[in-house]
Amino acid sequence: MEKLTLITAFFLANIAIAQQAFHNYGNIQIHDQGEIGFHTDLINDGTFDQNLGLAGFYNASGDLNVSGDSRPVFHNMEIDVVDDLFLDVAVGVNNFQEFVNGRVQTPRDQNTISLDYISDAPYLGENDDRYVDGYASITGLLDFTFPVGDDFRLRPMRIENQAATNTARGAYFFEDPNSPNFFTENFDTNNFSNVLFGVSTFEFWDLDGDIETRVTLTWDDNSNIPTLVDDLQNLRVVGWDKNLNQWVSLGNAEVSGDLNSGEITSELMLPDNYTILTFGTSDILLDGDIEVYTALSPNGDGINDTFIIQGIAQFPDNELTIFNRWGVEVYNKKGYDNSWGGISEGRATIAKDEKLPVGTYFYILKIKGEKDRSGYLYINM
Repeated sequence: MEKLTLITAFFLANIAIAQQAFHNYGNIQIHDQGEIGFHTDLINDGTFDQNLGLAGFYNASGDLNVSGDSRPVFHNMEIDVVDDLFLDVAVGVNNFQEFVNGRVQTPRDQNTISLDYISDAPYLGENDDRYVDGYASITGLLDFTFPVGDDFRLRPMRIENQAATNTARGAYFFEDPNSPNFFTENFDTNNFSNVLFGVSTFEFWDLDGDIETRVTLTWDDNSNIPTLVDDLQNLRVVGWDKNLNQWVSLGNAEVSGDLNSGEITSELMLPDNYTILTFGTSDILLDGDIEVYTALSPNGDGINDTFIIQGIAQFPDNELTIFNRWGVEVYNKKGYDNSWGGISEGRATIAKDEKLPVGTYFYILKIKGEKDRSGYLYINM
């Protein structure tokens, strides 16, 4: 494609063009069928978000940088920068984006500076040399796969359509969660819930969003999945629970591939409840085992409408008690049978027989002859 810069003279008073940067101080716009090719850095301190046409970034021998006080938003966007396009401010695209050469690098310690896919804008051309090295975001109505990676490896992560409606953001990190480079805390892979037997020390993802979704993670031969499991049915998506400060199982709703490459999908989870995500291992439930699913969404869609404790039928002599964040009992049942749908039934509740509000709750499960189990569960609609 011929790389053209088409800007009317009317706007030139608002633009400073120097050898090293294209600096917008004013209000400029790419019109329908217009094309602008950036061969120098872009500094956007004005309005540059009502664009049609194409914006391309081109450098066959080095890198380019986008910075400034305001996010530019392009209609179509092409990236052909051999030594990568660096973002110091978020950049949006609302129709189509193509990777031709190089990566898009964003600051990994500032997750709001991202390549933003708006209105379900699709992309193509991603591979192990062309992806978002840092954070990408999605706002739309469709399922979305984040084109993220690290260390010259594309490692996509997928979410369901509902999670994109209020903007979801994600990144991939090829590093040990015990000593991450871009987080202020460590995530001890030996500190996990009693249904898990191990957590990956090779990689993790950050997924931010306030709408419940299933998340799909991918692995390759550098993920070292054989160090965790021999059977993929024992693999789990796991998350670092912000309230418990430990790794918890997010399930294995679906898995495909082999030990060298594949993908796994979690049960429903609320991204903002977990700081980071990775792979873990948990045996297939045998006699004497239970697994607690901590997400509850009693909205009538047939998915996670009740609080599920897998394997609880083997222990009829049990008692489940649930408390709200103030320690008020909202539910109690002896012989729990996976039937609770988020209705207030506790002896001390005020709004008895009504649906409980969205939020974090605490459960205690007593099983005769066994140690009590407890933890947090999350109600979301």
